[in-house]
Order: sequence, then C-alpha cells, then structure tokens
Amino acid sequence: MKSINTNIAMGTIALSLLLGSCSEKFTTVQNDGYISVHNKDATTLGYHPESGVKLLTVDRYAFKDLNKNGELDAYEDWRLSADDRAKDLASKLTLEDIAGLMLYSSHQSIPGASRGFGSSNYNGKPYPESGALASDLSDEQKSFLKDDHVRHVLITKVETPTIAAQWNNNAQAYVEGIGFGIPVNTSSDPRHGSDSYAEFNAGAGGTISMWPGTLGIAASFDPALMKQFGEIASQEYRALGIATALSPQIDLGTEPRWSRFDGTMGEDPDLTTDMARAYVDGFQSTQDGEWGLESVNAMVKHWPGGGPEEGGRDGHFGYGAYAVYPGKNLKEHMQPFTQGAFKLAGPTKMASAVMPYYTISTGEGEAVGNGFNKYLITDVLRGEYNYDGVLCTDWGITQDVSAVDKFEGKSWGVETLTEAERHYKAIMAGMDQFGGNNAMGPVLEAYKMGVAEYGEDFMRERFEVSAVRLLKNIFRVGLFEDPYLDVQKTEATVGKPEFMQAGFNAQLRSAVLLKNNGQILPIAAKKKVYVPKRYIAPSTNWWGIVTPGRSESPFNLEVVSKYYEVVENSQDADFALVG
Repeated sequence: MKSINTNIAMGTIALSLLLGSCSEKFTTVQNDGYISVHNKDATTLGYHPESGVKLLTVDRYAFKDLNKNGELDAYEDWRLSADDRAKDLASKLTLEDIAGLMLYSSHQSIPGASRGFGSSNYNGKPYPESGALASDLSDEQKSFLKDDHVRHVLITKVETPTIAAQWNNNAQAYVEGIGFGIPVNTSSDPRHGSDSYAEFNAGAGGTISMWPGTLGIAASFDPALMKQFGEIASQEYRALGIATALSPQIDLGTEPRWSRFDGTMGEDPDLTTDMARAYVDGFQSTQDGEWGLESVNAMVKHWPGGGPEEGGRDGHFGYGAYAVYPGKNLKEHMQPFTQGAFKLAGPTKMASAVMPYYTISTGEGEAVGNGFNKYLITDVLRGEYNYDGVLCTDWGITQDVSAVDKFEGKSWGVETLTEAERHYKAIMAGMDQFGGNNAMGPVLEAYKMGVAEYGEDFMRERFEVSAVRLLKNIFRVGLFEDPYLDVQKTEATVGKPEFMQAGFNAQLRSAVLLKNNGQILPIAAKKKVYVPKRYIAPSTNWWGIVTPGRSESPFNLEVVSKYYEVVENSQDADFALVG
C-alpha cells in the first residue's frame, strides 16, 4: 500500500512539473489606462487595450504584435539587439514613415497656449474654451503624429508632473495603433535650473529638483557631482515621459559676451571634457550601467563648438551667423565632444546624438551653417571621429529668413535655396533629423531630388541609414517595450525630497566666493537687511512677446525674511543685499 501511495505522489509531482514547464512565463496586470505584462526574469511590456495591439506567445514569453500581422517580427523581439531590431524595422518602413522619423517637432506646451508662441487648439477651440483636459492631445499634435508620422516631440511647459505622465500615456496610446506602432520619443531642453520662473523649470509644475546650471556645477570642479546630477535628472525625466535630453551644451565659453555663455561648462577645454563625459554617463547609463528604462538619450551640442560667436552675437539671428576661432584653435572647441562625450567611462560608450549649431564656422569647408556643412559633418565628425549616432539640426535651419534681426528661419549661407533644397543639402551633408519641423513634405521633396540625381536605390539606402540611427535610440531606452507611465510613481519621483536636497547641496557647492574683505561673511542671523529693487527695462523676447519695464526685488523676500529682518530704508539696515 505504501508503494502505491509513493507512486501516486511521484506521478502527481511529475504532472505538476510537466504542467509548470508548459505554463506561460508572464503575467498581465490592468493599470489605469494601459496593461502591463511582466515577463519572468525578463522585460516588462506595456500596451493600450484599445490600440489593436495583441500579445504573441513565443517560448512561453510575451511579445507585442505591434504591426498586427500575427507574427513575431525581429523588431518586436526584445531578445535581439537594438541594432538588429532597428535594421529590421527600417527595412519595412514606408518612405513616409522614415520621413516622419526625420522630423523633430516644434515646441509643445502641455496644455497648449491659447495664443501666440506654442498656441494650440482642442476640437477647433483654444484650450480654455474647449473643455479639454490638460493632458489631452491637441489638434496639431494629433495631426503631426498621424498625418506627418512625427515620433520625436519636444515638450516645454507642463502643468504638473501628473499631467505630463497622463499626456505621455495618451500620446503613446494614440501612436501605438498606427502603422508599425513606433512610440513617441519625447525630449526636453534643460529643466532643472533654480530659476523657477523660466520656461523649462516652471514646466515641471514647480516640483522638479532644482540644481545649478551646468556652469555652476562646473564651478565645483567635481565631475562626480555632474554625474550625480545626470543620474537624478534622468530619473525625473523618465518619470515625466522624457527619453531624450537636448543637452548638454558643451560649447567652450570663450566669448563672455555670448548670451548663451551661462549654459556652457566654462572656457577650459579639459574641465569641460571631464564634465561632458560625466553628464552624458549620468543621463544614459542605468543603475546596472547599460541602456534601459532609466536611460535618457543625450544630444550634445553644438558641434563643432559654437562658443566663439563673432563679437558675442548669437547665431539665432543673422547678425550672429559666424563663429570664429582665433588662433585656429577649432580642435580645442571639438575636444569636449571627441574626448568627452564620445569617450564615455560607462558602457553606453558615446552620446547618442549630436546637434550642430546655426553658425557658419569660418574657414572650415563651405561657408554655410554647420548643419549644411558636409566637411564638418561627413568628413570630420563621421569620418575622422567615427561618430555614428544621430545628427539633428538645431531648430529652424531650413526655414526662410527675411531680416538679420528677426527670430525666424536660421538658414545661414543657404538663404536663397528653397525649403526642400535646404533639406536635401542637409541630408546629403550627413544629417539625420530636422529640429522644429512638423511637416514631412519638404523631406519627401528632398528624396525626389536625390532620386533624380542618384537613383531610387541610392536614396532609399540613404534614408534607411538615418532611420536605423533614429530607431536605435528609441529601442535602447525601452520605449518599444513599455512607453507607459505609472502616474503615482511619477508623482512620487519628480522632485522627491532626496532629489531636492541633492540639488540644494549642489547649489551650495557651486557658489564661488570672490572676496570677503574684513571677514564680513558670514552675517549673523536676524541682522537688518536692505534689498534695493532693480529696474528691468522693456524688452521683446525671441518670440516677439513684449514685456513692459518694471521694478522688482531681485530676491524672494519671503525667503530672505526667514533669516534677516527686511527693512525699507537703507539707513536702518546693517547691510544691503544687492542682486
């Protein structure tokens, strides 16, 4: 009897093992607005239940059938390399799909402004009148995502991190059901500065951690601090749905009159090189070191080094169209790229993208803007330095310009060409992508020009080369697997106390004391302080918005009053705080 019971028990175990070996190695979870699929000891997937995407089960693991053909295509197989997947998908894409990948949207605020720069409509009405939610896609966004196949979107202001996460999920669900299911790769200019009134900082809803600018962090002379910033900022970026940083700006600050000097890492090529490497490593590497869901692509700018603006005049305007290199020291301006961003300490190896500047680099190839300069792009960057990442133009270089002092197109050196001819020239110079262009028409026209000159096979191959580069950056950060955000996790991540504290500590380290005659500092608490107001002259910004003149305090008096007694009359004060 005992022997029979043993046999029955062994049979039960064997049957359990057999059933277990045949069971699926994934589980699904219904989230708010999307479904998560957790593959055992492997990647997590996310998809929207109404997008039309279904799951495929292969070797008991789950895969997304993004093109809805009922088969596991190589680009859908998360077990393969980003390079293999990108090549497979690029070979399948239509010309329109590739043209859309080669576009980078104009600035998008969430929700869109009701008028002026960045304005949008919702169901044909301005946002305040539309009844739309702040996280809804605007009419313009739906149009360029669907009709122009755009998949790279630059966001600016968002109402809150919560709304940013909800908008991300809405955008990803919208494109998931279109064509090959290519996800949106959202990007941002720097948004961690301590000037919380600025566009990209206010755009975080006021809760993102606040750090010194890169020039301030560089003042610490500590690359480890810069890397810490990148590691924290990248977590907040991904929690906002941002997978590409249009940064760092690693131009050497050799022209102190340049209006973008404060965005640099200083004038020293060696310091900037070390800081650039640390910044990109911090953004691109995950905790495990490799590419992943915590990674953010870094687009370093501005090749070949846009710091030495002639007379300090900026390249956003025609009067600043030229960069000069006194002493023929162009190699020094390239060093932060070639020795820093292209030679990372971490396993991502090099910055995933590069943005040339607007300027004409005097004496370096044809006298055209850097995005049109085949010598600087193909011969030097691609050839001499073997850079094979994405090359994206700065915003608006293919657009028309009518005057040297207007903020409009920045097509320096090619002003007489048509918009389509400018696209063609940039493509043949080696560029992959066009910043600030939502319309694929000029890219398609450029393709026709290439076909007329070189033939269909040549141009198709040329476009696929760019498509592979662009797709690799989307695959590597995991967007094809799981582009969706857990809104509660976003709320807990962006601006959490330890991130805020790290940013504050970095601000303390960035302060440089120039003089302290008579040991005036530190000043004892509760002394009387007078804060003179400063006058801000009337101005018109780059987008034509007029700000009237005003007088204001240079500091937040509510904060100052926590430490000192603020008085209205300078004669009553122990000291003055001037800013």
